[in-house]
Order: sequence, then structure tokens, then C-alpha cells
Amino acid sequence: MFSFMKQKKTPETYASVLDGLKSLYKKNLLPLEEMYHFHDFHSPKLGDADFDNKPMVMLIGQYSTGKTTFIKYLLEKDFPGCRIGPEPTTDRFIVVKDGDQDSVIPGNALVVDPKTPFKPLSKFGNAFLNRFQCSITRSPVLETVTLVDTPGILAGEKQRIDRGYDFTEVLEWFAERVDRIILLFDAHKLDISDEFRRAIEALKTYEDKIRIILNKADMINAQQLMRVYGALMWSLGKILKTPEVCRVYIGSFWNQPLHFDDNRRLFELEASDLFSDLQALPKHNTLRKLNDFIRRARLAKVQAYIISHLKKEMPSMFGKDSKKKELINKLGDVYKVIQRDYGISAGDFPSLEKMQTTLERLKVHDFKKFQPLKQRYIEAVDTMLANDVSRLMAMVPTEENEMPAPSVQGGAFEGIKDNPFNYGANEGINQGAYDDDEWVVSKDKDRYDKTFYSLGPKDGKIAGGTAKTEMVKSRLPNTVLAKIWKLADVDRDGMLDADEWALANHLMNIRLEGHELPADLPGHLIPPSKRMLHDD
Repeated sequence: MFSFMKQKKTPETYASVLDGLKSLYKKNLLPLEEMYHFHDFHSPKLGDADFDNKPMVMLIGQYSTGKTTFIKYLLEKDFPGCRIGPEPTTDRFIVVKDGDQDSVIPGNALVVDPKTPFKPLSKFGNAFLNRFQCSITRSPVLETVTLVDTPGILAGEKQRIDRGYDFTEVLEWFAERVDRIILLFDAHKLDISDEFRRAIEALKTYEDKIRIILNKADMINAQQLMRVYGALMWSLGKILKTPEVCRVYIGSFWNQPLHFDDNRRLFELEASDLFSDLQALPKHNTLRKLNDFIRRARLAKVQAYIISHLKKEMPSMFGKDSKKKELINKLGDVYKVIQRDYGISAGDFPSLEKMQTTLERLKVHDFKKFQPLKQRYIEAVDTMLANDVSRLMAMVPTEENEMPAPSVQGGAFEGIKDNPFNYGANEGINQGAYDDDEWVVSKDKDRYDKTFYSLGPKDGKIAGGTAKTEMVKSRLPNTVLAKIWKLADVDRDGMLDADEWALANHLMNIRLEGHELPADLPGHLIPPSKRMLHDD
């Protein structure tokens, strides 16, 4: 009746994307999670530390695949508690963080620190906490990223030994919170144990975070490497059961001489790609948390539909136990009903086996005590995803421009900076960058000059039309030739002199060899006759 008197609700403003996520979680998502036992089935309640922590990288692999060595390789130093050997030396989860002095914080002390996101790990008990620690050391790498070393996954008879805690469930807990999951394989040990298989299958939900390293690849020759790579892809395809397998990086990530040097160029390329991926983690940290938040919200909605449906199907008086068993056994049919009634994608549902196991051991024996579906909670989350989260996503580019996160620096990452030993340091556009004062184009300038003077220059220069008749003989597209013309015309007079013509030919050869052209001409390629002009 008095609808004209209702004022439109003003959208809440947030100081940052992370502040917005914290507020939306407590206000909209947490009530839904608590109402429908989300924390018992899937993931503990989130705290502020879960939103504020640095990007984390977790390393997983069978024993002696080089996990601890990889961390040492990145840091270019040892860290407290690291042990390296051919036997299963790492028997614990080790969080490697930045700090002023080398020290070790035991697991029991770590989970009570409110500044860390590890408090929920206390549910795994002392058997886990006695094998959990935080190693603190000073490193530029750790200023922007935290590394997590994991116990070597066992094989053979060893994998039948009970660890005393649910190893796979701990991996899942970390997988939800880390930014990158690196699976390491040894080129000599491609067999995937049952425990490793279970671990990989448990991580399938987070396949967008997974990267794979085929390590110690220098120990085999090129032909053997090709066969090993093919075998690895085949094995992973059977486990992950996806058309596309995660990115596999090939190399030897340690500071030892290469046994087979044939693949040095390949290893340099792969290391450069991997390091670039890791360096970008701080920049995309906020976006990753936003993505995980959305994934969590979608799962919480599905959880509400499942729990409320189980309640609705339970009898009021008699036969509760038999009906409960029937519902658990036929939970797959429940998924199909919910999928049909609410239009939910099959990919949004949790693991059927895990859900059944949790329902069987849940403290609430009577499903009738579950909450019915309360639409206002669902609507609150839907509105949050449609409006508030959309506004936060729009804030991300602005935040990245105004407060750009520093990339990972220091340690092994210094090796991919501008230096003579970097990949491609003396190739393509970088050729001659580390030479003495000699202009790299000079070695072929006599040949370029012959062509230049055959074109009949006037006042020592040729016009664009004349240059085009010769440049199109390279068969490069006109768009590429236009870019080369722009780069070579250093003095911007619309014509090319002998030095600029030589530079244009040098750039054409670079592109014909398959290298990319820069947006701006590097200083070492500027003709000596033009450098004073360019500096001005």
C-alpha cells in the first residue's frame, strides 16, 4: 500500500575487496553454513586470517621426488627442519614463512595463534599436530608467498602403515586455502601409489590450482624423456579423468650439474614459465580468494538443499533408522532430484562417497532434526552473489592498478631477471644486449647497405613506398611490417636512412626466426648515430 514510502536500500561500501568478503561472509554466507551443518561436512568456519594470509604454495609428491629440495632451490638456502635424502625424510607438514630469526613453531602452538589460518587443523588431533610445524626463516621469496612442504607419500608396504590422522583430509584442507598446488614426479619413479592416487583424486575439485612438475629430468636422455612424459600424461589422464591434463613442467630443480645437457634449452623454457606463474600469485591473490568464496557459496547452497531434502523424506514416527539408511544408500538419487528441481549443475555437488560417510558418522542420528529449507537464507546468498560479489569483482582491477601487489622476488627468481644467463638473454630482440659497445646490427650492415643504395636513396634516405617494395619480399604480414617500420624510424621523419634501414632488416630477420617484436625499441638496438637524439 505504502510502497512509495519504501526507500531503496543503499549498497554497502567496502574499503577493499577483502574487507568486503569478510563482511559478506559473516552477514550472508555464515548463517547458511551454520544452519545446514556445512562445517561438519565440508570445511570449518572461516576467520579473518583466512582472508588476510599471503598466497600459499603446497608441494605434494611421493618420497624422494624433490619437494624439500625444490623449496631449498627457490629460497637458495636451508630452512629450519629441512631434511633431504633418498628415504622418506620429511615426515611432517611444514609451513615455511618469513621471519627475522630462524625458528620452529610446533603444531600445537601454531593452531592457537589467531594471526594464522591454521586453528581448524586442531580437529585432526595430536597425531597430526605432533607432525605439523612452522619453519621461520629470512628470505625475500617468503615476503610475498608462503610455502608448504608435505610428508612424502608412501608406496609399497609403507603405505599400509597408519599415519594416525586422515592424510587425505588434511591435504584437502590445505588445498582449499592455497593458491597453487604443485605435484612433483620423479622421472625415474612414475608409479603412482594407492595413497598418491587417493590424494590426487581428492584434489580434483581444485584442479585449477594444480601444476605438475616432472622433476630430475636431466637424469635421462631426450628419447627416454619423451617416453616418460607420455607415460606420465597417460597415468594422470586415468586418475583425473578430464579431457585436458594440468600443465606439466619439465626440469631439474636443484643446484647440481645437468647429467644430460641435451635438454638445457627446454629446461630453461619450462623453469621460466613456472617461475612466471609463481611470481604472479600475489597479484592474483585477491581474485583467487574471491573465486574460492563464490565456490564455497555455491556448495553451501547445495548443502542446504541436500539437508532439507533429507529432513523432508524422513517419517514422523516409525522406521526412522531404516529410512535413514535408505536415504544414505540412495543419496545419488537425492542428488538427481535436487539437480532437477532446482536446476543445479552436477559439478556443484560434493563427493557422493564423502557425503555418505559423513552422514553415517554425524552426531545427529535423526535426520528429522535437520532444518527445513528456509528460502530467505538462500535468497540472501543469491542476492549477495548477484549484486555484492559482482561489485567486488569490479573493484579488483582498480585495486590492482592503485595498489599493485609485488611479485615474488629473491632466491631462484633472481635468475629469471635481466642477466646474461636468463633464458633468451642473447636471442631474438635481446641479441647483443650484453655485448660491449658494438651495435649488433653492424655485423650484417654491409649486406643491408648494398640493398639500401640499390633502392636509389635521395639525400641519404628512402621513402616508405620505396622501402615497402623491398620489405614485402620477406612475406611478413603488412601489420608486422608496419610495426617494424615504426620501430626502425627512430627519428620519426617518415623515412629511413642507411642505419635505420639496416635496423629494419634486422627486425625482420628476428621475426622470421620466430621471435616476438617489442612494443618499444630496446636501447641496445638504437643506431649509434641516433642515440644522442633518442636520449634527448
